[in-house]
Amino acid sequence: MVLLLSTTGLRAHEVQPTIADLTVAEGQVVLELRVNLEALLAGIDLDTVEDTDNAENASDYDDLRSLPPERIADRAPELLAGWNALPLLSINGAPVALNSAAVKVPEDIDPELPRASVWRLIAPLPGQATEVQVAWPEGAGALVLRQQGVEDPYTGYLAGGGVSPEIEIAGGDAQNTLQAFVSYVPVGFDHILPKGLDHILFVLGLFFLSTHLRPLVWQVSAFTLAHTVTLALGAMGWVNVPGAIVEPLIAASIVYVAVENVFHSGLNRWRPLVIFGFGLLHGLGFASVLGDFGLPAGQFVPALIGFNIGVELGQLTVIAIAFVLVDWAMKRDWYRSWIAVPASCVIAAVGAYWFVERVFL
Repeated sequence: MVLLLSTTGLRAHEVQPTIADLTVAEGQVVLELRVNLEALLAGIDLDTVEDTDNAENASDYDDLRSLPPERIADRAPELLAGWNALPLLSINGAPVALNSAAVKVPEDIDPELPRASVWRLIAPLPGQATEVQVAWPEGAGALVLRQQGVEDPYTGYLAGGGVSPEIEIAGGDAQNTLQAFVSYVPVGFDHILPKGLDHILFVLGLFFLSTHLRPLVWQVSAFTLAHTVTLALGAMGWVNVPGAIVEPLIAASIVYVAVENVFHSGLNRWRPLVIFGFGLLHGLGFASVLGDFGLPAGQFVPALIGFNIGVELGQLTVIAIAFVLVDWAMKRDWYRSWIAVPASCVIAAVGAYWFVERVFL
């Protein structure tokens, strides 16, 4: 609990998944990556770190991030030797070495912000090839693999160290309903634990209001209903609010629930309505994550439901951990003054810091 409350994540350095578009055409295999090259070149373990500022070698990342784009582009091929040794690409079960065809590193990006480069890797396609398989290095974080240019394309999520199934070059490996649902549950869960520090603090703010279950149920129900609505609307593209607006308001919602905990020891009649409003904002935040991953076109609904259930499981896990840690103290008269109020003050302070950072920095 102390670790959660004392962690201050910077959205500017939040780790994002690598997006890989796989295309087979004109006798070659093309794997185009949208990737944070600086984080990989710095050797940051993206499987365990959700923010580059929290990595042991954060200074190496910052040094790389300050370099001009052409320097990073020149260094990108340094990663290929290790990747080809995996191998990163196999065709009909045989390893195939990828070569760097082009690296585009964006210019004029604030050094304090992550930079998503586009790296085009190619390999010749052997005759009679029917299947390809992609592996992803351990420590490289999440990979969203999307097949392009065919009907019923494969779309999948690989954690660091993961390997895709064998993918038919001609297409036809699109996920079925159950596969899409199951594959997106861990994506939603991962966005809460460990990567959703702002959502974790909001849920903890709900938790510390009272020692009784009923107030927590009312609040979580209102929050869940609201973020489900805007998550769906945002994922379908019907609602689109810029992150520059949503992210500061999410931070403000954390401050509100935490400060109210200090002055109220029980659920007042307007708090569920306020929580519902804040839930709408958090749903837009979840939708932005799905924008990074993308939803399989043919299985949009089950993937969306799976992601949402993963989010709920993550939130329930946060609450369960909090119960385990403070259950004994909750039965004592001093719980509110010694635990709930101080914890809420820390949550409010972190939320206020994030609000200022997201608005002014």
